[in-house]
Order: sequence, then C-alpha cells, then structure tokens
Amino acid sequence: MPPWARAAGLLLLSAAAVDSAWPADWPKALQQQIEAIDRTSPGTLGVYVKRLDSGDTFSYGADKRWYLASTVKVLVAIALLQQVDAGKLQLRQQLTLEASDKVDGSGPVVWSATGTRYTLDTLLDRMLGVSDNTAANMLIRVVGEDRLNQVATQAMGAGTLGRLTTFTEVRREVYAELNDQGADRLTNQQLVEIAGAPMGPQRVTAARRAMAVEESALQARSIDEAYDRYYADGDNSATLEAYGAMLEKLVRGQLLSPGSTRRLFAGMKFGKPGDYRLEAGFPKNVKRIHKTGTQYRRACHMAVVDPQDGGAHATIVASCAADLDDRTEAGAVFERVGAAVSKTALATGGN
Repeated sequence: MPPWARAAGLLLLSAAAVDSAWPADWPKALQQQIEAIDRTSPGTLGVYVKRLDSGDTFSYGADKRWYLASTVKVLVAIALLQQVDAGKLQLRQQLTLEASDKVDGSGPVVWSATGTRYTLDTLLDRMLGVSDNTAANMLIRVVGEDRLNQVATQAMGAGTLGRLTTFTEVRREVYAELNDQGADRLTNQQLVEIAGAPMGPQRVTAARRAMAVEESALQARSIDEAYDRYYADGDNSATLEAYGAMLEKLVRGQLLSPGSTRRLFAGMKFGKPGDYRLEAGFPKNVKRIHKTGTQYRRACHMAVVDPQDGGAHATIVASCAADLDDRTEAGAVFERVGAAVSKTALATGGN
C-alpha cells in the first residue's frame, strides 16, 4: 500500500473515531439526559445548546424567558465595547465612583470611597472577573440604560427579552413589592445595609425598618413573595434561545471589532480552566468563555466551548434554573448539565 493510501486510511480512522464520540442524533440523547436531570433536581431547568459547525440545536424550555441575573453583564460589556469601537469611549479613560452607584452583591468596588476613580478597563475586569455589581452600575451609567437596551435588542431580537436595568433598580423593584413608597426612599447605602440581613423574615424586617413603614403596610408578607412578584414582571430576563443567538453573533465577530472581541473573551476567562457549575462537567482540556449569574432562587451559566477561530468549532451552552437554592443546589445541577452536554454534543467527546 503506498504511503499516501496509508495516510488517507489513518485520516478516515481518525474521522470515524471523532464521529463515534459525537453521535449524529446528539439532541435526542441530550434530551433524555436533561429530562432526567430536571426530573431529579430541585426547581425547574432550561437549556439551549448549539453546535456552530453543523448548526444543530437543542432546546429545553429555552423558548421561555429566564431571569438572567449577572449574565446581563455580558451585554453591558458588549454595549461598552461597541462605544469603544465607535471611538466614543476609551478603555483608559476614568470614571468616578458616585454614591448612587453603590449596591450590594459581588465585588469590592462598593467598599471604595465615593470619588474613587477607575478606568473603564478596570471596571470591565471587575464586572466580568468577579461579577462586581457596583462596577456594572458604573458602566451602565456611562453607556446609558437606553443604549444598553438597544444593544441587547439588536443582539438578541425584539420580543425575546425584558427591560434591562441597573442592579440598584433590581433591589428597589424587589423591595417595592414589600412597600412601593418606602422603596423609593431607600438610599444606596441603605440597600447595602439591608443586604446584610439573612434572606427570610430577617431581610423583610431589615427592609421594613429601613423604609420606616409598619408591618401592617407590607404588600408582600415574605421575601419569597416579593421576589416572585418581581420575577413575574419580566425585567432582566430573556429566552435562552435569544441569549444563545447573541453568543453566536459574538464569537462569529458580528458584534465587536476583532480587538474588542478578544478583550471580551479575556474578561470572560478564555483559556482559564475552572470547575464551577457547567465547567465542572466540561472536558478539562477545552477552551471556553463563560459567565455565571446568581440571584435569590435563580441561577444561570452561559458558555461557549471553543469560541476561537470565529466560532468555527464552537458549541454554545445557555442554561438557567429557577426555584432552587442558588447557593447550595445550583452548582450540582449545572455540573450535571455540563457533563450531559460533554457526553452528547461536544466534538471532543467528553472528559
């Protein structure tokens, strides 16, 4: 057998090995596994997966809107970097921290003195790297809420998402379900202080006292009821299909310049291994970009495996869960989702 024939045979064997690791009917196989995960896990689950090389997709509850929590920050970053690409902003320019920017949640910026100056580049790193809510508020302020919502609609499609707001507005909207007039009076510092109380009756009591209202004036009797009413309004929510479409446009270079795309990839931890949520179920040797989101009884993890090379071999995974303990239960659920995707949809064929 001539050398070229032997080489061709080896290539065919290699291709066959890859094909056997990636069944053509992977959406059906994934459907069975995701249904089992949802059935045996607390709360409800939504999952969207798309292989960009073939165009094959999987959708499980992905056509309904899910609360996005901090995965909204990817859209904030895109809105910011589009302004950089347009020459209207520069990442090295500085922004001053204002008292109205401060809000509880992840990240250390809230504890900086009012008047502290940060470059937009630093704020971008803080917002994406440690999911800093105050840094996100600052960037939303410089981009503008209207512009943020325009960018999100253009990237995800009209009718697929609710209004995107600052993280301060999220807190006010939740406490407004307890007492709307009292919530309007809360200062940012009070919002931070209220968050120091544990979720449950203590959080309601802390909010009521800060709002200076009597217990009889409460419109919702529990923090669960307040959050449920807030989530029902639809702000900061989107379908997973729309979020996945946005990620596809991002990796294909349709939203940002090549330089800004690389900058966003770096902020989304491209090339940095991890073992949190979806990542714990992914193969350890693949590159990915990702962003998590967490709020009371809501959690999300959005990722693109192999986003490089214009997404030629990328797999998009967008997942959210509702009505589960966001701290103690979400991690295991998303790890199982990541493992199921790895075994069925990824070209690398699992761990």
